[in-house]
Amino acid sequence: MPLTYETVIVPVDFSGESAEAIHVGLEAAGDPSRLHLVHVLVSLDDLSPVVALGDVSDESRRAQVIEKLEELAEASGIAGAERAVLIGTPGLEITDYAAAHNADLIVIPSHGYHGMKRLVLGSVTERVIRHAECSVLVLRRSDAE
Repeated sequence: MPLTYETVIVPVDFSGESAEAIHVGLEAAGDPSRLHLVHVLVSLDDLSPVVALGDVSDESRRAQVIEKLEELAEASGIAGAERAVLIGTPGLEITDYAAAHNADLIVIPSHGYHGMKRLVLGSVTERVIRHAECSVLVLRRSDAE
């Protein structure tokens, strides 16, 4: 009998690795209604020239991403999955969302960076591992260095 989880969070960045994480997350959940697709937007700085000109807002960006999540869910055959677009620091928003929804598992791909590249880019996956109150399954990226 396979192990299933009640609530599985899958952070989505719309990469090929996200598609694999969704597949693994669905296997772990056993049912799309137990799956939560989450995308985190970094907040726009109010002093940014684009924001000052009124061309872009956090809400307009959120609406676009919600639409993309809807398309992804439909294409992945998981229309029943929960979808959330959050704004803030990705690693912390993901773990806060998981805690608020009593998640049992977070399925997240790793960039697989090391050395100087890792120091410069930081690591959402590492922050999720450190702050999550539930289990975290890290999937190695197919193009990892």
